[in-house]
Amino acid sequence: MCFIFGQKDPVQKRIILDPGHGGLDFGAIGIYGLKEKDVVLQVALEIIRLNARSKNPMDIYLTRYSDTLISLSDRTKLASVLTSDLFISLHCNDAGNQSARGIEVFTGNNDSRFLAPSIWFAYRLQKDFKRQLGFESRGVKFANFQVLREVIDLCPVMLLELGFLSNADESSYLIEKENIERIALII
Repeated sequence: MCFIFGQKDPVQKRIILDPGHGGLDFGAIGIYGLKEKDVVLQVALEIIRLNARSKNPMDIYLTRYSDTLISLSDRTKLASVLTSDLFISLHCNDAGNQSARGIEVFTGNNDSRFLAPSIWFAYRLQKDFKRQLGFESRGVKFANFQVLREVIDLCPVMLLELGFLSNADESSYLIEKENIERIALII
């Protein structure tokens, strides 16, 4: 049908989700003993589940599918090997100040042809979290994190901090399965 109307078949974009930490690296441990590595893996697996049920599933890969520790360099190599179109690293924040709250989105701070689309996508994610879930926005920020630095020349990349595990309200929110699904739908 596309050939008849002179249109090309749509090219499916390849997305890599990187649930941070894993294995012996718990990441942040928040109130109620909630571990960052578990929260971000649940979100990533929920995205995979929702994608599989979609009419037009996307081509999504995870850097880890279970509670295993994958090196940062191996996570970023996957973006190169799979020639990804988008790379999102998932994390949760932690602070000594228990009233700290909100979503932060980071992108690389080095010059790249993918910097502008990374910034655009980061602002879009931040806006959607605020509008659809009421999350406080801590802004789009620039950093030299290894996953950002090593992927920014390959595709748009961002690191998403899904709230503070040290904050009682946000930690309680991240415990609930239906909230994990809400977050996954936005991403």
